[in-house]
Amino acid sequence: MKLENNTLWNEAARWGLLFGLFSSLCLGLKEAAALSGSTFAVQAAGIILWAVEFFGCILLMKRCMLSLRDRLGAGMEECYRLGKRTALLSGLILASVETVIILKMPQDALSGLVESAASQLGAAQREQLEAAMDYLPTVTFFTQWIYCYLYGTILSSIMARYIFMQNLFQGPDGEDEAQ
Repeated sequence: MKLENNTLWNEAARWGLLFGLFSSLCLGLKEAAALSGSTFAVQAAGIILWAVEFFGCILLMKRCMLSLRDRLGAGMEECYRLGKRTALLSGLILASVETVIILKMPQDALSGLVESAASQLGAAQREQLEAAMDYLPTVTFFTQWIYCYLYGTILSSIMARYIFMQNLFQGPDGEDEAQ
């Protein structure tokens, strides 16, 4: 049975929203840790939240594909396509949130970041860095979106194969065909 394109996009929109909100929550918690001012707290929160987000996305993708397979009888290709679309849409949400955070960042905090990075550069490189800061929100948006899409595509490919390998020798009636 082949699923309709609209069905896959609707499922991807639902799951993409969930993935995007989950990743945005992790990003927000990292930003909240940054407000503490403690270098250790920022680094510890960054590592812990990265691991939570990384493995959480893996578990969410598995749940997403298992749900599609079990509810709608989707095949491996449809699960893969769902994962790619989910990655595209969730990446859009996360990239947008990250861009808004950069745009709403106080100018003095952004200037402090530039100064700390520029302190180790020469005069010409410092000018280039300051000129590039005008494009930071745009560059951040597209690099984050592309990263999320690539990560989600690779994860979808692996996960779609994985969930169908689990039932490789099981027949349509649930009996083991290898017997």
